Amino acid sequence: MHKNSKLDMDKYSRISFTALGKAIILIAVIFSYTATPAVSQQADTVSVSDAIGNEKILTLTEAIHVAMANNSQVKRSLLSLRNADEQVRLAWSEVLPDISALATYTRNLEIPVNFVPAQFFDPEAPSGELVPLQFGTDNNWQGGLSVSQTLFRGEAIVGIGSSKVYKAVQSENLRATAQQIVTQTRIAYYNVLAAEEQYRLQKETVDRLQQNLEENKARQEAGLIDQYDVLQVQVQLGNQQPQLTQAKYTVEQAYRELSVVLGIPLEIDFNVQGNLNAFNVKSQQASEKVNEVLKKVDSMTPYQYTGPAMPMEQATDMRGDIRVLEKQNALKNREIKAIKSRFLPTLSANYNLNWTASQAGNPVFFGREDSRARSQTLGFTLSLPIFEGFERSANLSIAQIEKKDLEEQRRAAVRSAKNEIQSARESLDQAIETAPAREKALELAQEGYDRARTRLENGLGSQLDVTNAELQLRQAEANYAQMVSNYLSAKAQYDRAVGIVPFVDESRPTLND
Repeated sequence: MHKNSKLDMDKYSRISFTALGKAIILIAVIFSYTATPAVSQQADTVSVSDAIGNEKILTLTEAIHVAMANNSQVKRSLLSLRNADEQVRLAWSEVLPDISALATYTRNLEIPVNFVPAQFFDPEAPSGELVPLQFGTDNNWQGGLSVSQTLFRGEAIVGIGSSKVYKAVQSENLRATAQQIVTQTRIAYYNVLAAEEQYRLQKETVDRLQQNLEENKARQEAGLIDQYDVLQVQVQLGNQQPQLTQAKYTVEQAYRELSVVLGIPLEIDFNVQGNLNAFNVKSQQASEKVNEVLKKVDSMTPYQYTGPAMPMEQATDMRGDIRVLEKQNALKNREIKAIKSRFLPTLSANYNLNWTASQAGNPVFFGREDSRARSQTLGFTLSLPIFEGFERSANLSIAQIEKKDLEEQRRAAVRSAKNEIQSARESLDQAIETAPAREKALELAQEGYDRARTRLENGLGSQLDVTNAELQLRQAEANYAQMVSNYLSAKAQYDRAVGIVPFVDESRPTLND
């Protein structure tokens, strides 16, 4: 079986999406893992020895916090959100002034010489004769300040609003990703519990068969039963032992899949907490302490079996994937406006302040006052694009087509969401409706097995009766555990389907009033 471990995360409670970014960063500092502590780590990671506690038990809430801190999809969504912040700053830079300063110094080691017609100085000089003439000074300085300001540029103005919409898209994407990871963590956690329950039931079956075999051998020696009864148990034991081995490896696989969702190395060993056969799907409170966290998470988002269903429009409006598409559609509208603005003129202003200075001999910074001059210019530029091929019109058509595609994606997503909601609801109803029958079958199977054992011990029954009763008991236990697992997984899927997921959404409208 899997080794035990526990992560010290009890002090963390349910968080809202409005504080999700800060909470994830805080959790990441405490609960991130690394397989090789000797390697240099980022600021949001700690060593394995610091992250694992002594009891080595991982509750469902702790598992969700670990997944939110370590899962690569959540981390990438956070990076995208940070990128969106920079995109907003970048958009503002298009309408803010550009200010630059420049200063140069030139030392003429030899004064430049230019050749000019000799007739400039001697009208009687032959035509075409040139004479050398030196121009310049030993030291030359130039300095200036330049300011450029866009007064009107439609695309830049639209870009500011677009960048804010882009950030809203990334915020919704983070929310949708968080909803998905929490749901995946819950289902993977429940799968581990189901696999462990199957292993436990299979092991109990093998243990009971081994006990029956020893007792039957003793009865055979006492002459109470014949060799055939012993042989029956040996055959049944031989058939069940391979299934026990298979169940063991199923548990290991379930733990690996949970580790992948949590974003931790596979070699980190831990154990989950919960008992599916002691979980009552219709009760508001956990009957055993081991299931308190499971019941707490299950109760965070209400569901009433007998109440009316949540309106589909309200449910689909809360879904992260649909809200992302809506924000993307709004962003596409801004893009269309930006492309249309390229047909408008652009107006900008430029201001320049310059100093020049020249000086002979040894250099004095920016010369003397009598050899220094200043100039200022102020200009306006109006640019009107007349024809740039078909680029602008083609880009506009492409953006409009992409907008229609987003609208079609949303319609398809709404149809899919409604199907997911209805399917999850039916799975929940099915589990709730079958729960009483499963409980009754489990009680009767346990009673039947006890009676069959008593009859065999008193010489009134046969080994075949015990074998059949044992199979029925095992099947009843497995059916009940599977029913609970189906209910918990369906509840997790239902929460995500209606867009209200524990640990992500603080605002929880009452469902099925």
